[in-house]
Amino acid sequence: MEIFGSTFDDSVFSEPRERVCESLSSYNAKLCEPEWFCESTALNTDDSLEKQKVFKFRGDLALRQGNYQRALDAYSSCLQWIADNNLTIRRDVLEGMARCYTRLGQREQALELAELLNKDAANTCHLTSLLLLKVSIYQHFGSVGSQMSCLQQLCSLLPFNPWHWFSLGQTYLKLLDNDPNTVASEAVNGEAEENQEGAVELTEDRVWLRACICFIRTRLLLRILRQQQSSFVLQRGEKALQITQEVLQRLNPKETTIQALIEVMSGDLIPEKMREDYQDGESLSSVCLQSFRERWWNRVLLTGVLQTDGPPVKP
Repeated sequence: MEIFGSTFDDSVFSEPRERVCESLSSYNAKLCEPEWFCESTALNTDDSLEKQKVFKFRGDLALRQGNYQRALDAYSSCLQWIADNNLTIRRDVLEGMARCYTRLGQREQALELAELLNKDAANTCHLTSLLLLKVSIYQHFGSVGSQMSCLQQLCSLLPFNPWHWFSLGQTYLKLLDNDPNTVASEAVNGEAEENQEGAVELTEDRVWLRACICFIRTRLLLRILRQQQSSFVLQRGEKALQITQEVLQRLNPKETTIQALIEVMSGDLIPEKMREDYQDGESLSSVCLQSFRERWWNRVLLTGVLQTDGPPVKP
């Protein structure tokens, strides 16, 4: 009778095969001078891929240098050389053009390109890039309501990202420094298709509560993620955590309010759900303002914190 595990495969005792090292063909790496694509001779080629690279690099460099018209011209030239199946480069170029239009003060053209990118958004990465682009456009032109709605969608798409919550909280904080009547009017009239919240909802006490919610959520996430961070990432998180603490001291919610908000905003902060494998965001069809309000705002309002607390009296 054989004991389990006492037998071995004959291959264990066979002689190892001799490896034959085949000679590899020599490879000569292409050497490029810094900013080689800026040379006039860089376009002396019939290769469409090379021309695409030249115009793309020229656009990226001009955008980084703040020469937005030159960058826009380079990106526009690049588009005609991009292959139909190269969707990644096409999206990158269109986003660059939208940012150029924004800096040049051409709002409608920037939003048209954003809408074009929206039609082709097929995954979480696409939608994240698109929403960040729209945030920058609306922020540049002062469309507070639309900026808030995009940030809310980002928080729904990536609920465990503290930076989106931090940005949303800072937006509400800025609203508190403005006249409440102006806030309500500006938020409602910003972009009707983007912002579906009524003026009654954006009273000063509700803006104050939403700022508290965002910064408490930010603090919860930063404290959890701090255990996994190091170096400059940890330093950035610690700085944001310090700012968050200072803002909460300024907002000055009661301790009972803080506990109620923590209970609601930490309900989904389960280690298993926060693993990287599960952080691919919500499905694209579910990312909307309605789902955001139902998931957080409405649950907070059910706690009745507005009846027991409110914004501190301004001096």
